[in-house]
Amino acid sequence: MSRQPGPPLWLLAELTYRCPLHCVFCFNPVDFALHRDELGTEEWLRVLNEARTLGAVQCGISGGEPLLRDDLEIIVGEAHRLGYYTNLLTSGVGLDEARAARLKEAGLDHIQLSFQDSTQEVNDFLSHTRTFELKERVAKRIKEHGWPMVMNVVIHRLNIDHIGRIIEMAADLGAEYLELANAQYYSWGHLNRDQLLPSREQLVRAEAITNAWRARLGERMKIFFVVPDYYEGRPKKCMNGWGNVFLTITPDGLALPCHTARMLPGIEFPNVRDTGVREAWYDSEGFNRYRGTAWMKEPCRSCPEQENDLGGCRCQAFMLAGDAAVADPVCSKSPDHGVVEQTVAHAQQNGPTAQPLVFRNPRESERLARPF
Repeated sequence: MSRQPGPPLWLLAELTYRCPLHCVFCFNPVDFALHRDELGTEEWLRVLNEARTLGAVQCGISGGEPLLRDDLEIIVGEAHRLGYYTNLLTSGVGLDEARAARLKEAGLDHIQLSFQDSTQEVNDFLSHTRTFELKERVAKRIKEHGWPMVMNVVIHRLNIDHIGRIIEMAADLGAEYLELANAQYYSWGHLNRDQLLPSREQLVRAEAITNAWRARLGERMKIFFVVPDYYEGRPKKCMNGWGNVFLTITPDGLALPCHTARMLPGIEFPNVRDTGVREAWYDSEGFNRYRGTAWMKEPCRSCPEQENDLGGCRCQAFMLAGDAAVADPVCSKSPDHGVVEQTVAHAQQNGPTAQPLVFRNPRESERLARPF
């Protein structure tokens, strides 16, 4: 069935793909180095106004590293003036005392700070930077300025066995929320999947440790543990449904229904330099392609659970099955589910491959973007 979409309640403003970190699981597109023409300040202010008029109420500000934008305070201030609840997603690099004070004055509501691990050695290895001590200082600065703090740690084979120490670190730094987001295998994470996908035993052990810490900490800190799709057996309703509540604007102005949709071939997504936000959301071919359930093939078309998961993730379907319009292969009912089973079996039996990790950086991005 088709449905009339509501407004985009959540706007993700990806201000830049530039980033001082080189994380091996980064969600930014593998070819990010080809997309350098960032929206200017006035263009971002127009987008904020148009999305708010349309009904958006939350504004996530991310990248790359959004603190690399000199106009961040202007963008935050305008979002605050318009009535958004604003959330800065940051590595912490660049959040010195002066910048923190300016962002507080601009009305920033919330900061999500990323760590890669609980130790300097692993944190700095995974980001390919020396940032652990800086992140500790930034965490304290966030608390000193009275912001609620979400700490985000992407979990994978190389740090999942440290999960108890990660939770202890977050509690010591005063995080109100800790998001233990097991890596989802898109973009750079997909490139490094064989090295990053944990075994089932690791996941079970990590979740048990997490539950023990939940009981110990009570209401002091809320802990979210997100299992990788590959181990679920049922797909998630990706971004609460394609073009349903979530709108991403990329650094170069592309309007997308999720972080990674620009990878999908054969879909024309609108650019806010040429199209208003309302037209992009309601009228564009890109946003209407996979809305609702009318687009579905079997087994999704006749599945009684189709309204619960809306077919799962279109990007995952493309990456694993080569077709964005088929059932998400993480679903046990998918004809392509064997691809996921083979990947999981490899993680169970063999562990990481000898292939070196591919760290996110512009030179590597340009190399990977070249046609073969």
